Amino acid sequence: MNIANVIVDVPAASINQTFDYRVPDKFKDIATIGMRVIVPFGPRKVMGFIVGATENSSYNSLKSIIDVLDLHPVLTKELLDLGKWLANQTVSLQITALQVMLPQVLKATYKKEIVLNTEALLSKELEALFAGRDSIAYEEFTASTLKYGVLSKAVKDGDVSIEYLVKSRITKKFRTMLKPAKQLHELEEQLLDLPKNAKKQRQLVNHFLENPNPIEKQKLLKKVQTTANTVNILKEKGLIESYQTELFRNPYENHLFSQTTDLPLTDQQAAAIKPMKEAIAENEHHVFLLHGITGSGKTEIYLQVIQDVIHKGKEAIVLVPEISLTPQMVKRFKGRFGSNVAVMHSGLSAGEKYDEWRRIQRKEVQVVVGARSAIFAPFEQIGVIIIDEEHETSYKQEDQPRYHARDVAIYRGETHQCPVILGSATPTLESYARAMKGVYKLATLDKRTNNKMLPPVEIVDMRDELHAGNRTMFSRKLKEEIQQCIQKGEQIVLLLNRRGYSTFVMCRDCGHVNECPHCDIALTYHKKSSQLKCHYCSYEEKVPVHCPECGSDTIRYFGTGTQRVEEALTQLIPEARVIRMDVDTTRRKGAHEKLLNQFANKEADILLGTQMIAKGLDFENVTLVGVLTADSMLHLPDFRSSEKTFQILTQVSGRAGRHELTGKVIVQTYTPDHYSIELASKYDFMTFYKQEMQMRRTFQYPPYYFLALITISHPNQVKVVQTTQRFVQMLNKLVKDETIILGPTPSAIPRIKDRYRYQCMIKYRNEPELRGYLAKILDQFSADIRKEDILITIDMQPYHLM
Repeated sequence: MNIANVIVDVPAASINQTFDYRVPDKFKDIATIGMRVIVPFGPRKVMGFIVGATENSSYNSLKSIIDVLDLHPVLTKELLDLGKWLANQTVSLQITALQVMLPQVLKATYKKEIVLNTEALLSKELEALFAGRDSIAYEEFTASTLKYGVLSKAVKDGDVSIEYLVKSRITKKFRTMLKPAKQLHELEEQLLDLPKNAKKQRQLVNHFLENPNPIEKQKLLKKVQTTANTVNILKEKGLIESYQTELFRNPYENHLFSQTTDLPLTDQQAAAIKPMKEAIAENEHHVFLLHGITGSGKTEIYLQVIQDVIHKGKEAIVLVPEISLTPQMVKRFKGRFGSNVAVMHSGLSAGEKYDEWRRIQRKEVQVVVGARSAIFAPFEQIGVIIIDEEHETSYKQEDQPRYHARDVAIYRGETHQCPVILGSATPTLESYARAMKGVYKLATLDKRTNNKMLPPVEIVDMRDELHAGNRTMFSRKLKEEIQQCIQKGEQIVLLLNRRGYSTFVMCRDCGHVNECPHCDIALTYHKKSSQLKCHYCSYEEKVPVHCPECGSDTIRYFGTGTQRVEEALTQLIPEARVIRMDVDTTRRKGAHEKLLNQFANKEADILLGTQMIAKGLDFENVTLVGVLTADSMLHLPDFRSSEKTFQILTQVSGRAGRHELTGKVIVQTYTPDHYSIELASKYDFMTFYKQEMQMRRTFQYPPYYFLALITISHPNQVKVVQTTQRFVQMLNKLVKDETIILGPTPSAIPRIKDRYRYQCMIKYRNEPELRGYLAKILDQFSADIRKEDILITIDMQPYHLM
């Protein structure tokens, strides 16, 4: 490679292109497409990706690459192409699309060092460079006259490895090993020379005489019950030597996963899996929508499909929502495929994520199970992509590039000619409509694998409770059922459905609500610290004693947090043992798992939580599920609110009576006649689908129309209104007459962090050039974006309309 085409890490529209750089001789052997490099860009040095190569450039004087950051490409050719497509789809910059595919560690500021691997046979030049040390700073190599090819060969042979030290935090873990430094007969002779009273030294030497294999230092110290000092003395005497080996962090090291085998399939499962297996055998790309009620055995289908893929020597990507990446889910995959699985989710440390990513990159695993970003796993032989709970909104990324994992999965599925399986008990209307039209292939499972009925759902009208004088948050029916369950030794799951619903402070006299001074939104009350906090900009203040508006002292809290429910529960049913699961109690690493284990071990009667407990959990002793606020989502300014309510009610109902014991669900609501609540209580997806589709058609929403949301923000309100008007005028001249542009209107939260926000919504059916138009208009605003501090965000598939 003589000239590299590099995309530089400068996130600006004017620089969204490749630049040519000369490849110096010392990098010629190793520089390849997909590597990260450091290049001069204007007065500074920046990181970039090599995305192409040419022999000649149309420019005469080219700058040279300063350094190569990788010795193996971090992005494959396919991922580079995917980055181009992704940037285009989401109207974002190519550099942003490439960065999103890498683990956090590779995005930080880092130092590199070269580490010597054990028993390496180095060339003379490298031997001289290391001069007896275990590791050297990478800069020492660059300052030397050695060729990069020498280092590249040593890395390939496994003699040395390049390590990244991120902000002085090592991203790789090492352990110290000990081994004899002499032949065994020499050791025996030296043992005689050791003083008689040096008992521990003698014990250590004896250990190696009996067992000359290397051993971990910590293990040996524990075995002989001595300190590092003893080891140091023997090292000085030249009897033993130490060295470092890399320890791959395995987040599941202390877990014992008992091996499982295929379960016999029901007739429905067998019918559903047949076309999927055929697609894998024939290398055909189809999208399957697996519509299966909770407990109908979707996971078993995934596992058996993956088994086929592994037999073919190919790889599988399984996406599960962050929320349901529970230890139970991991256990099922690890139990079936053992160490052939890499797991990636937000509960892992940056180092653990990096190690899992490297296992994928080194082809040490064939299956990756992870949340949204695992869709970019650097596999090169993908045989199937599975998205479980495909209706989950967490598959959509809410900052640049605003991609939906489902779209990326289908695009990669086409590239690799492999099937994509979308599974859900409550698929999104868009996916189900595609299946109805034959764009996706539909497979339905409407029976549970144990042939048990879904638990009956009873709706309780909370208005009647108020009239009857019951002012608690528990209906009489729910209270009675909870007490019966506890008496029988059975367990209960209580869901507080509180998306977009938080505890605020209001004055009973004048109705004043404390709002954030920087964002137009009520402050949320946190009992523990007695503070009011803004969840958008982190502003906080003390809870007032008197109303700042009218001076009255009738300040009251409204809204129901899990803490308040827990307090109310213990007052009402003092004998109940409660485990609370919410953002506060699961903040610490491993807390999620610990709480679920306690519940599984029957250390509590009630599991109380937000929507993180609604899915993926399987406890045989749970016979009652209570939903406390079924309608808190129905009143959000979002056309999907009925759909989301139907989904969460169906999901949480599926947590009851999954095994031998029969279950029951009680849903408390103030709007019992709303069709989403009524139909969820009957598990009637088809009627809900038809009714909701009618509503979507009438009001011109997806899946009948596509949506795009443009949000513009600026500290000055007049400026933001003018800019949005200009944007809309420009767009109106380009799009077809039948395309609808709504706005400019203030966003649902009109101000966040002292920036005013205006938006316009585009509804269209056929506008093939829309992305190009938007990119063109963005380009015309680039000067304003740079000089005037204007922010323009484009979302081609908005899920959060707030």
